[in-house]
Amino acid sequence: MSISLAVLEEVVREAGSIAMAYFNGLKSMEVNKKSPRDFVTAADVAVEDFLKEALARKYPEFGFWGEESGQSANQTNRWIVDPIDGTHSFARGQYFWAISVALEIDQELVIGAVYAPALNDYYCAEKGSGAWKNDLPITVSSECDLAEAMVATGFACLRSYLMDNNLQRFGRIAQNTTGQRRFGSAALDLCLVADGQVDAFWEQELNLYDVAAGVLIAREAGATVTDFQGNEGLFPKQILVTNGKILNQILPLM
Repeated sequence: MSISLAVLEEVVREAGSIAMAYFNGLKSMEVNKKSPRDFVTAADVAVEDFLKEALARKYPEFGFWGEESGQSANQTNRWIVDPIDGTHSFARGQYFWAISVALEIDQELVIGAVYAPALNDYYCAEKGSGAWKNDLPITVSSECDLAEAMVATGFACLRSYLMDNNLQRFGRIAQNTTGQRRFGSAALDLCLVADGQVDAFWEQELNLYDVAAGVLIAREAGATVTDFQGNEGLFPKQILVTNGKILNQILPLM
């Protein structure tokens, strides 16, 4: 297997150009709901269609799992794609949304790319080789005190159906940290931990395509990835990513 990070970047940036064309014409674009909590636009479909075709053309040996089109053949070795993570933000003309592309081989994440076209920030990582933002290496923060930490989280679009809806957890953590942020894209939140802009991120009820690329980027930048009990691993339904230094302080509040 030989994957060129430069070739992947070209593909993902071209997908970003497609997304930006829709983003710049938002007033004429229809926004629909797949469910009461799940938005979709023509941009989501167009970007995913492009990525599915382009990646299959360049790397036909890999399968594909996209948020909009589902799973294709060969799910052992596959691309995992969220064409626009943060669709609600996208549809409202906000800049905090991203294209997320990960390559999984035998259930192991080996390559990840997260691109925020409206911010012109491109994050990527290769397993065992580190993480980068716009061609510069990145690493997690050095913050050791939860009381001084800045943290990020997310919420489902509608929360009434959840018994555990993150509001109580957010309240506990907000009382014990200096800064709290809710940006609206899990993929980018993970990259902010990797880049040291926030010290921890947690969310629940996510899917693998929301976090696959961002998790690899965060791990390669030195982050810990656990569930809310501190078990190491990737748990999209209950994910906690920290700089490692405040993990033991935040876990009792989860």
